[in-house]
Amino acid sequence: MENFFLKLSIMLVPALMAITCHEVSHGFVADRLGDRTARYMGRLTLNPLKHLDLFGTLMVFIVGIGWAKPVPVNFGNLRNPKRDMVWVAGAGPITNFALAFLSAMAMRGLAAAGSMLPDSSALQMALDPIVLMLAFSVYINLLLGIFNLIPVPPLDGGRVAVGLLPHRQAELLARFEPYGMIVIIVLVFFTNIFAKVISPVVDLGISILAGPQSGLVYSVTHFLMR
Repeated sequence: MENFFLKLSIMLVPALMAITCHEVSHGFVADRLGDRTARYMGRLTLNPLKHLDLFGTLMVFIVGIGWAKPVPVNFGNLRNPKRDMVWVAGAGPITNFALAFLSAMAMRGLAAAGSMLPDSSALQMALDPIVLMLAFSVYINLLLGIFNLIPVPPLDGGRVAVGLLPHRQAELLARFEPYGMIVIIVLVFFTNIFAKVISPVVDLGISILAGPQSGLVYSVTHFLMR
């Protein structure tokens, strides 16, 4: 039980921030491009309670990836629905990649500063949990950003593809949206997409962003996910 609460204390803030910022970014960009739906429904807020999906949050702790309640977007209200769909959908993964970058830079800076402190000093003990949370933030934001770029609606990558493809092909892909979650579940649980595609890309992102602290990201993630 003590181990569970230790893991929870490291994972909770980065996971909630990653999921919440992802959803708010969709609503914010849609708001700027003409659709006020998220604003009218009170979803342009960083309060995670407004976005929390209990099952989606629990999945972060069980399988390492989760989701929030989607921010409502009425694409028909956008000034240029087909083009603006790309920006609204792409805002989520872009936000996650930005958070991964900022977390990695902060982690590297604090880890370097901590290495110069005496072991077991009060400041070192205060820095350690922050560094661990930042390490997990690098991982979870990269994973969410990359996973959501899978080009299957209703994932963001699918909606970006619908916005970029010629009309006929976009219409065909959009028709898959009602069955998209079934396709995603099959891909995740019954294929090697994680091992063969997603994990190698996440590993590349970690090596680029975390640099000499990549081992810390892997060790924290391994501890939390086992």
